[in-house]
Parts: sequence; C-alpha cells; structure tokens
Amino acid sequence: MSKEQPNNPLHGIKLATMLEQLFLEYGWDELGYLLNINAFKNNPTYKSSLKFLRTTPWARKKVEDFYLKNMID
Repeated sequence: MSKEQPNNPLHGIKLATMLEQLFLEYGWDELGYLLNINAFKNNPTYKSSLKFLRTTPWARKKVEDFYLKNMID
C-alpha cells in the first residue's frame, strides 16, 4: 500500500534519519540553542531525544521545519 506524496518533501525520510543528520551537522549544543528544545539541552542522547520527538508534536514540527529549511536543497 504505497501511496505517493508529491507535495510532501519529507515523504520517505524517517524522523530518526533527520535527527541523526541534524546532530552530525550541528551537535546537541547548537540544536538546543537554535530550536530551544530542552531534550537537546539537558543531558541529551539520541534515544531520549528521538523518544521525546515521537511523543511531542510541537517539538517534532520544529525539528521537521528546521530540517526542511536547513538540510533540504
């Protein structure tokens, strides 16, 4: 049941992939500063940050918007 989503630039990009690419590009300190998300500021780990983003819609939206703006050409 594969449905194409031509108007969704994030189609096919997993949240885990986005987080990994953002971390490699910016690091936790800069992500915490730029996005103002405490999960990136206070003792962040990849696993805890991913869990937080999966359960917090506003934070996920911030990360997705930032990813689109800064990582997608």
